[in-house]
Amino acid sequence: MELRKSAEESESDFSLRCSTSYKIPLTTLYSSHHQTNSFLSSALFLLVREETELQATQLTSIPSSLLSGLRPLHRLCSKHKLTMMKHNVVLPKDIPAPPYYSYQIPRGKSATYAAAYKKLLNHVDLSGVNRINSLLDCMKASSPTQIRANSILTSSFLAPLDDEFDEWMEEHPSALSKFEEIMEMSKGKKIVMFLDYDGTLSPIVEDPDRAYMSEAMRDAVSGVAKYFPTAIVTGRCTEKVFSFVGLKELYYAGSHGMDIVGPTKGPKHIKSETKDILCQPASEFLPMIEEISKTLEEKIKIIPGAKLENNKFCVSVHYRCVEEKNWSALAEQVGSVLTEYPKLKLTQGRKVLEIRPTIKWDKGKALEFLLETLGYANSSDIFPIYIGDDRTDEDAFKVLCERGLGIGILVSKIPKETDANYSLNGPIEVKNFLQNLVQWKNLSVDEQELNN
Repeated sequence: MELRKSAEESESDFSLRCSTSYKIPLTTLYSSHHQTNSFLSSALFLLVREETELQATQLTSIPSSLLSGLRPLHRLCSKHKLTMMKHNVVLPKDIPAPPYYSYQIPRGKSATYAAAYKKLLNHVDLSGVNRINSLLDCMKASSPTQIRANSILTSSFLAPLDDEFDEWMEEHPSALSKFEEIMEMSKGKKIVMFLDYDGTLSPIVEDPDRAYMSEAMRDAVSGVAKYFPTAIVTGRCTEKVFSFVGLKELYYAGSHGMDIVGPTKGPKHIKSETKDILCQPASEFLPMIEEISKTLEEKIKIIPGAKLENNKFCVSVHYRCVEEKNWSALAEQVGSVLTEYPKLKLTQGRKVLEIRPTIKWDKGKALEFLLETLGYANSSDIFPIYIGDDRTDEDAFKVLCERGLGIGILVSKIPKETDANYSLNGPIEVKNFLQNLVQWKNLSVDEQELNN
């Protein structure tokens, strides 16, 4: 159907008529955008369809929370052939600008993009005159300049973005929509669950000390651990992530797997000898990490918004709250300190610089260690499921791909180059997936009891 402005309607009350029974004035949508972002997303989307020509000068920045609604709405409206006629709209000026994305949206051939991106991130020059520029480029590559309305709300942008998102989703379909397919793949095998924390079990927040998981998520994780060996694999230190999760029946692999401890209690499937496991392959670096942590903490005090977190075997410098104009100063402080520690390396996460030992150990190695500890080192009848949202989780996805075991699930709302097989768009969908897994297992147990 075609949406047109009727003669009796005023410009300000021009309504969205998606159906004969659904009519919401645009003025209502704008005035209530703080409470109903989904409604505003719908309005904005229809206004920027290919049939609409909006002048960039009429628009201000829009929240990133609205952008995530554009792609599914685009597909929905295309399906029903909804169109929108020209209409001048001025958005409220108090709508905040969206935050920086932690990954660039891939453009062109994904393989080409990935190669260039990985080359940049893996070759940070921390010596000589190029030191600061290399580090700054790395920060920008991980967190590209925020996309503003005058560069995204155009017909030339939406169509290719939507096509690319659809193509990416075909390659990495939703683990929720493909849940039955995944369970069929796991038939006759032992499921082992691996979960990242930040951005997977908890939302990404400005203050890393307040990254709390919901009670519903905690119940879902506990339910999964009742039936399957379950591990939290995170960049956080083990003590910190345990204080967030609070479940003693889990395995915890902190500091990107450099600090692994077993559960202190748990169900029958947890072997008694695994409850006391302890793996700290970088223990010799502890004094060095402590030293650089104290030095950096003093150095970055002059950078507003910068926050240092000592994760025991690695040091994290968060710059989510640092204005981009201060990134160069932060890069200079971090780079100047790191040059004094050749046995430490710089890696990057979501709006965070991480300093780690140069040993060959990562989340992929942690996954392999835990499988071996559980007695599944050379087993083909296991089905590991790894869910994570960060670049550091790619090491685990890669291990699963190379060994032909289980699946990787990337948590992301935007296309990213990944070795994961499936996707989920945020912690809420992760919770739903875990709940589905528990329900599926309960049904399987009930069926077995009936057959016996």
